[in-house]
Amino acid sequence: MTAYDAILLAGFGGPEGQDDVIPFLRNVTRGRGIPEERLEAVATHYRHFGGVSPINDQNRVLKAALQAELDRRGIDLPVIWGNRNWAPYLSDTISEAHDAGRNNLLAIATSAYSSYSGCRQYREDFAAALTTTNLEGVVHIDKIRQFFDHPGFVMPFVTGVTQGLADVAAAIPGIDLDTEVEILFSTHSIPMTDANKSGPSERGFGEGGAYAAQHMAVAQVVMNGHKTPWQLVFQSRSGPPSMPWLEPDINDAIALLPERGIRAVVIVPLGFVSDHMEVMWDLDNEAMETSEKHGIFAVRVPTPGVSPDFVAGLIDLVEERLNDTAAEDRPAMTELGPWYDVCRPGCCENVRLGFKPAVAGMAP
Repeated sequence: MTAYDAILLAGFGGPEGQDDVIPFLRNVTRGRGIPEERLEAVATHYRHFGGVSPINDQNRVLKAALQAELDRRGIDLPVIWGNRNWAPYLSDTISEAHDAGRNNLLAIATSAYSSYSGCRQYREDFAAALTTTNLEGVVHIDKIRQFFDHPGFVMPFVTGVTQGLADVAAAIPGIDLDTEVEILFSTHSIPMTDANKSGPSERGFGEGGAYAAQHMAVAQVVMNGHKTPWQLVFQSRSGPPSMPWLEPDINDAIALLPERGIRAVVIVPLGFVSDHMEVMWDLDNEAMETSEKHGIFAVRVPTPGVSPDFVAGLIDLVEERLNDTAAEDRPAMTELGPWYDVCRPGCCENVRLGFKPAVAGMAP
């Protein structure tokens, strides 16, 4: 049985006022050479909501929900919270944990899938925080497995799609759900080079790597029992036009649907754990506008957020580690899982930046 001193909820971070927006975006894009005018363009998304990203409040609520579930189960561990890109920063949170005598941390990253930005970068930021605080070799950080196919993450989408289809049927009496509706599973686009390197190379996932394969596998599970056509689409691209990213963009996909007789879409934010900025702007704003422009009725399925299934599922994943649960006894709703506790060598390489020191995995 593994002993831990605290659960580290690791978030992306987000601005909490207009003055925070550009400094936050500089943190996110540091080292990528993104011009200021591009940052200003993205800043308009945040400024539309008063310069406040919803993600920090969502993580405060999630932190409280996780603590309540731990307490309900009689697990005596505090939940601490740190962000990669904004206060509370990981380095401050880890330093405070050490000062409190908590040196063995189990991290929950708020990202379900395998990719550089969704897993490896968190692990690198953990390592960087330990270096910054001079706590290498003193504080130890493990990480729960990628939970893309854990029932706690998947079931809220199963419920959401069923309800979304019911909402479409109620809004458009007589619509044929099997021929006139399409399910759009949307996730964050990433560069093709990063996608192809996601997951361990020995698994042989091919184009799109584990990142694309995991999303496709989860979508197939969610659609089990439904005959409605569906596709995996992408959003929130931020790279130059010359760099190939995962496609199709959700707006491009929506524009092509009327010629196939599609009258309504159910948008499923499959790549996201909560309603943060990419969901609120790219889906609730841009995708909805695109749907309206093309005469398509659209509904958007909720993210897991703090649904009871999701919160309980995350604590189930904590208990796996506390109890050293055997792989065959760990739940996974696709044939790809259960995923690894310790990331494989070379997993999720950032081709442009190369490998940096990381924890909770095998070198490099």
